[in-house]
Amino acid sequence: LIPSAILADRAALMLEIRRFCIALAYFTRIPVPAWVGWSSAELNRATRYFPLVGLLVGLAAAAALYGAGLVLPWKIAVLLSMLTSLLMTGAFHEDGLADSADGFGGGWEKAQVLAIMKDSRIGTYGALALLMAFTLKFAALDALGLTALVALPVVHAASRGATLMLMASMRYVREDDSTRAKPVAEELGATEWLPGALFGVLPAALAWQQGWLGGAAALAVPGTCLVCTLLWGKYLQRRIGGYTGDALGACQQIAEISAYLVL
Repeated sequence: LIPSAILADRAALMLEIRRFCIALAYFTRIPVPAWVGWSSAELNRATRYFPLVGLLVGLAAAAALYGAGLVLPWKIAVLLSMLTSLLMTGAFHEDGLADSADGFGGGWEKAQVLAIMKDSRIGTYGALALLMAFTLKFAALDALGLTALVALPVVHAASRGATLMLMASMRYVREDDSTRAKPVAEELGATEWLPGALFGVLPAALAWQQGWLGGAAALAVPGTCLVCTLLWGKYLQRRIGGYTGDALGACQQIAEISAYLVL
């Protein structure tokens, strides 16, 4: 007979694997096994794995950059790397950036901002935000050269880890239960955000330990992401009194691009 302690450990491990797969299905277009299923409650518990999903996206983007860079000009390789991350995530965070730009750019009162952000159509502010975001991202990755191969996974993980601080410290302001971010936002405790924050900084620590990034650079990535999150959170509090799913996507993009620029 298998000892009950071993069975319990195996069940706990399978539960965490399921939660990671739920996070993967939520944030990417990567197919997951059918047995994973879907659970809004487990999505809330899966927040701790959001930075690991970002790490996976960053590794794929770095692999595309390296592979394309072997046979194509570097600038084209950078563009293909960016395209890889967009295809993997379905432009999930970029959509949040565009909606946030439209909402805060075109609305004054809280209700007006939220209504504009919910509109699926893109406006002038959203289009300009995406244009500038992609241009800055391309220019920064191009300027980083081979360091971009390390920056991509490290920054993708750290920028998603920083957004957990926003979720843990602010309230979700939408009352509509149909929104995709609602299950994630409910009752985010230390057992979710603290492991997630650690997962967010571990790639930077590993890159420093392996000598791929200098100490200052390794500290600068999570530090920059945290500062961006704090400033964005202060702005959100002043404008709408909390955060939305779109605001989280915008936070990730702002932190990611800022980290590239600081590097």
